[in-house]
This record gives sequence, structure tokens and C-alpha cells, in this order.
Amino acid sequence: MINPVETILKKRNSETLSREEIFSFINGFLAGNIADYQMSALLMAIYFQGIEGEEIAALTESYIKSGSVLKFDDKFITADKHSTGGVGDKISLMLAPIAAALGLYVPMISGRGLGHTGGTLDKLEAIPGFNTQYSMQEFQDLVEKYGVAMVGQSEALVPADKRIYALRDVTATVESTGLITASIMSKKIAEGASNLVIDLKIGTGAFMPNLRRAEELAENLIRTGESFGQKVSVIFSNMNSPLGTSVGNALEVMEAFEYLKGNTFPDTEELTTALVAQMLILSGKASSVEDANQQIRTVISNGSALEVMRQMITAQGGDPRVIDDYSLMGTAKYCIPIIADTAGFVHQIDSRKIGYGLIRIQAGRMKVTDAIDYTAGAILPVKVGDRVEVGDLLGLIHSNDEAKGKEVAEIVKSSYGIIDLPKEKEALIYKIV
Repeated sequence: MINPVETILKKRNSETLSREEIFSFINGFLAGNIADYQMSALLMAIYFQGIEGEEIAALTESYIKSGSVLKFDDKFITADKHSTGGVGDKISLMLAPIAAALGLYVPMISGRGLGHTGGTLDKLEAIPGFNTQYSMQEFQDLVEKYGVAMVGQSEALVPADKRIYALRDVTATVESTGLITASIMSKKIAEGASNLVIDLKIGTGAFMPNLRRAEELAENLIRTGESFGQKVSVIFSNMNSPLGTSVGNALEVMEAFEYLKGNTFPDTEELTTALVAQMLILSGKASSVEDANQQIRTVISNGSALEVMRQMITAQGGDPRVIDDYSLMGTAKYCIPIIADTAGFVHQIDSRKIGYGLIRIQAGRMKVTDAIDYTAGAILPVKVGDRVEVGDLLGLIHSNDEAKGKEVAEIVKSSYGIIDLPKEKEALIYKIV
């Protein structure tokens, strides 16, 4: 085994690590021969000095080889989507059934919400009985039988990433684009998705504050995917407003069901359609964006995407009646209005502040061990560029604690920057690479 101190020193001095050095360090850490503090030191060195393309590929490969890998037969055209996280981001709940209804096989391994961003697993578990924990073989069987499964990361899938991410979370090294790339791509390659579309979010509710950092990450993601034979497309999207109209687990599930019933909201429709279209084009299922868009409209209008959702819920132990009876997910005791006290145009929305505010009523969590109230959340239909008058309804807080709900209503109201000057609507999709 290499000397870990030499590896840390080499990266601290901005030198390039070899594939052998990276593998030896990761394997030594997993075997207990390299201490947490040494791994933390290497992560901090990488954070400040960066890592190059070949180093990222080697780190990604070391993550993948630390656990099991799914292999689908060539007859299964696999595709998936990854989001870098946002507020009100329920896109996966619409996208996965639509893609499966169009003949793609979607092995989606999702995460839980943490901090200001929500998690797909938490939303799914708002559905009574829905199970997100399966072995890798059970997961593959579900995908091959139903065309889609949405599960949590098993212990067998890239365990190196799981352990190292826990250290990144407490050592302020999460934002490194090289480390983000290895973390995302190792899971998406190990789950067996041959085609991957990434929703790379930018703005007040995103981890990426500006386009320059996002472009650096996109380049790493695409290059790393290509080095493993995976096709990758990146959509840069605006996260300056919460997505859709709802934030909170059960509320977002209801919105997703309404979407699949044809009752769409402009921003979620635009983003979902763009992401599924890229999945279809990468996979050879569509010849153009126009062709893809027509296919997407068809499976929503004829109900087949909704039927896939119903089948997936049933297959994963959930109660499919929830699609027609939202009360089965429960209802918050209090519904508290957020009233505008300023007239004008919405110039900005602090989505991150909204996300953190909603944690106070347990719509999200600060620690993985925090309890979630699936019924808590907010309905927030107002977007940047909209005009509001004094007394208008900015939204509603759903809470089981009236006092805290009123506090959160004030926090959310203060998140809206309203000025009596016109404001143009912002583009939702900046570009596609």
C-alpha cells in the first residue's frame, strides 16, 4: 500500500495523482488502514487544488468497484435522470413514468432531502406503504418487469461514495466539482443506466450559484460518462423560484399525480418535457425534440404514463388508491395564508430561505435522522416576474403546528423581493449541452 501522507502531500502541492495512488487510497480507507482524518485531509486538498479529468475517472472507477454493479441485457434500453437538487423539485415523479411508458427502462436510485433541498425518496414514502429499500437484484427485477423502479441506494452500491460523502458533508468539501462528479457518475454508472440526462440547477435554490461553476461541473460529468461508455446530456435550469406550485412531500406527490392526469403547470411541464426528450434522443427512441415532445404528449393524454405510475406504486408495496384519493396521504391540520403586504412585481425569490424555513414545520430535515412530516409544506404559485397587490395571496403554509406555521409564513413572505417596477419573466432552461 502507498504511504497516505505522501498522497495527501502530492495533492496538497497540486500534483496529479495516478490511478494506482487513487485506488490504493480509497481501498485503504475502506479497509480501515487509512484514518478518517487522512481521508478528510485528501478531500480538502482536492477541494482547494482540484482534480483533472483522468483523476476524476479513476476516482469514479474506484467508487464503482467498491461495490456491486448492475448489468442489463442489451434488449433493455436504459436511461435515467439526475438532478443536482432544488426546492419543489418533483420532476422525477413525472419523468420516470413518462419515460417508461415510452419504452425506456428507468433504474432510478434516488436520495433523501437534506438542508434546503427535497429528496425523491421522502416524497415517495409519503405514499402509504411505498417501499424504497431493495437489494440490487430485486431492484433490477422490478425495472425489467415494470420498466421503472425508484429506490434508495443499497449497501452494495458504491459504498465508497456513501462513506466518503458523509465525510464531505462535515468537512465543507461538498462543493468540489471533481468530487461531485465522481459521486454522481459512480452511482449512475453502477445502476446500469446507459443514457443519462442531468438537470444542473443554478440560482438561489441550487448548490451551483452561477453558470461558470455549473459549466465546469457539466464538462466533468459529460467527459466522465464518455470514459465509461455512457451518453450524457446536461440541461442547465433556473432554480430562482420553487418548481411548480408545491413544496413538501405529500403536496409534491399530489402535484405529480395531477401532472400525469394532464393538469400541468408551465415550469414543471417545460422542464419535464425537455429532460424526457433528451432521454429519448440519447437512447435513439426519438429523432428530434419535436418527435420526442409529441410522444410525451401522447402518453400523458392517453393515460399510459399515469398507469405506469400506478403499476410502480403497486409493485413497490404502495397503495395505488392514493392516485385518486389524496386524503390517504393525510392532511395538515392548519392551512395558513401568506398575504402580500407590498404591491409590485416579484424581482427575486430566495428559494433557499424558503427551503430552510419549511424545515421548521418538518417538511424537510437538517440531519438524516430528523423526522419528516409528510403533510407539511407550502403551496407557492407566484413566480419571478408576476405582479402582486397588497392583500394578494402569495401562498399557503400546510402545518400541524399553528404557531410554527405562522412563523414560517412570515419567513416565506420575506423571501419575496417585490418592487414597483416591471420585471421580465426569467428563462427556465438556460441551455442544453
